[in-house]
Amino acid sequence: LVLQALLDPYLHPQNIDVAKTRSGPLGIALGELSFESLNIDKDVAAIVVQYPDTEGRIRNLDKLIAKAHENGTLVVLSCDLMALTLLKSPGDLGADIAVGSAQRFGVPLGYGGPHAGFMAVKKDSKNTLGRMMPGRIIGVSRGANGEKALRLALQTREQHIRRDKATSNICTAQALLANMSAMYAVYHGPKRLLEIARAIHKSTAFLESELHKAGHSTAHKDYFDTLKVTVKDLTVFKQRAEEKHMNFRYFADGAVGVSLDEATKPSDLLDLLYVFNGATKLTEVIALVHARLLGQPSAHEILYFLG
Repeated sequence: LVLQALLDPYLHPQNIDVAKTRSGPLGIALGELSFESLNIDKDVAAIVVQYPDTEGRIRNLDKLIAKAHENGTLVVLSCDLMALTLLKSPGDLGADIAVGSAQRFGVPLGYGGPHAGFMAVKKDSKNTLGRMMPGRIIGVSRGANGEKALRLALQTREQHIRRDKATSNICTAQALLANMSAMYAVYHGPKRLLEIARAIHKSTAFLESELHKAGHSTAHKDYFDTLKVTVKDLTVFKQRAEEKHMNFRYFADGAVGVSLDEATKPSDLLDLLYVFNGATKLTEVIALVHARLLGQPSAHEILYFLG
């Protein structure tokens, strides 16, 4: 029996590459997921969806997840932790598995790594998926004197159980990076994380508004921190980007991808506007940037998708 998984065509390219590399030796056949037809056969074991997608778009996944579950297909969401402070969670959407990188929480880009990853699964009465997870899972138990104690509740590494029952052989760890991301969350807390996410989206909405004024077009109206932009002159754009030492994503269709985060300063937005628009009336733009970023929340909030 050949297992089949359908991949969202708007997964991040690196996620698609990893899936292709790993699927063959594991005997998993890969196909492409269609959001238009929602055609998921009963022999499809799982679908993998990017949330938000690689172009920054936020899609309503309710019908897709319901269709998958009708056929007994698992739903895997590849998520952005910072975006999830604003968006409906994978659990509330009904996803079975959530995965992603914890880099967004306080870890530098580091030229691509290393970064800790995360994985979470839905829990049922038999903890079916939980018992299949790799590595070790900490659980809450009781000590000899009745006090609360933390213990290694599930250990599925082959160092701990019979090799034929093991789900992984993990000899390295990203514990330091995982602790950095965990402490970033602890330090800021839920309220401050929400404020950070709203500020990121606010900056992105401001950038989108200014790009539209300059005659550029953006691909998607619902987004968190990433825009796919069609520029008027890509050659001139690249020259200005090199001048400002800024890296962008260049799509095969000629569009440009730009992403913001909590480290994006008003001066960075000014540089971005120069790269996209060229020379402009600097004093007016500076006043506008500060007024928009330090004023009231943006009207373009992603309220439709909030749980």
